[in-house]
Amino acid sequence: MTYDLSGAAWRKSTYSGGEGGECIEVADGFEGVMPVRDSKDPQGPVLVFPAAAWAAFVAGLKANRFPV
Repeated sequence: MTYDLSGAAWRKSTYSGGEGGECIEVADGFEGVMPVRDSKDPQGPVLVFPAAAWAAFVAGLKANRFPV
């Protein structure tokens, strides 16, 4: 499935550091899905996740289920 992301309003993750390293951006407002891209390559590929899967991933991050 393809999505028209030309008008997407991208925002940087609050978990991204201010040094410009490992940053992602997400675009809200797409029903049922969450588009995600690398902020260092805004013209590059976009991954589109089901909204429920993205919410579960973010909840896992907040609960520290993915320690580094």
